[in-house]
Amino acid sequence: MKLSLDQIESRLQSLVEVRLLSALPGFRIEDLVVQKFAEAMKSNLIEEEQGTTIAPNVFTLAIHPDNASKWKEPSLQEALIQSIRIVGEEAGFLFQSQPSIYISPDQELESTDVNVLAAHQIEKAEDTKGIESTDDQEFPYDNGQLPENAFLIVDGIKVFPLQKLVVNIGRRLDNHLVIDDPRVSRTHAQLRAIKGRYIIFDLNSTGGVYVNGQRTKQSVLYPGDVISLAGVPLVFGQDNPPMRPDLADTEPFGGTTIERPTALLKGSDFLRKIEEHERKQNDQK
Repeated sequence: MKLSLDQIESRLQSLVEVRLLSALPGFRIEDLVVQKFAEAMKSNLIEEEQGTTIAPNVFTLAIHPDNASKWKEPSLQEALIQSIRIVGEEAGFLFQSQPSIYISPDQELESTDVNVLAAHQIEKAEDTKGIESTDDQEFPYDNGQLPENAFLIVDGIKVFPLQKLVVNIGRRLDNHLVIDDPRVSRTHAQLRAIKGRYIIFDLNSTGGVYVNGQRTKQSVLYPGDVISLAGVPLVFGQDNPPMRPDLADTEPFGGTTIERPTALLKGSDFLRKIEEHERKQNDQK
């Protein structure tokens, strides 16, 4: 029997309270948080032709940084995850994998407000396409540190986990993230892990790469950044990334269209070294 939104919210609230009673005595999740999770689940269902309803299995909780730390508590997250799973199954929904929760601190939110984004886990392109990956070696100008729990939300509904130092994006099938859209170039953009952050590079695409509305050739990515590849939207997310004091060699991009400007890499010598390395690699192929 399919449940209504009110039924999902009520059942989710009761399940969470029961589980938190034993895990975290005296702790109570705000009604707004439960409401947002219920709405996100209900509004991101996928109805398949055979009648199966697929529920989202990746939830991103956007919350003010002052309130984000408590959501890192494993018992709290586990209680919420199990409650989401039970409610979904009771409603007749199918989860393609165990639900997971990411915490995204958002300075622009009020301390009393939260947002929840639900999405469907997307398979990695090299798994689904059977393409052999050749980029497992560390990038020579990087310290080898992979940004923790980073991901891209594709078209608002699918999540692509970022688990490599170099991630190629484009329409061609040998990209790690394949976007089958005529607006996207065959090799459109590339993400590189540099100093513990992902940097997006435009690979001379036709439609360009935009970050928060600003066209760019290379930009440091921060949680919540909206990327546009010739009009195809991607959202960069990361589960509470660590502070990086060693990123003092970045500078803000000029402009007033967004409150937090996009950070562009400084140092043309650094970029020239990267491009020289890539040319050598191509010559060796």
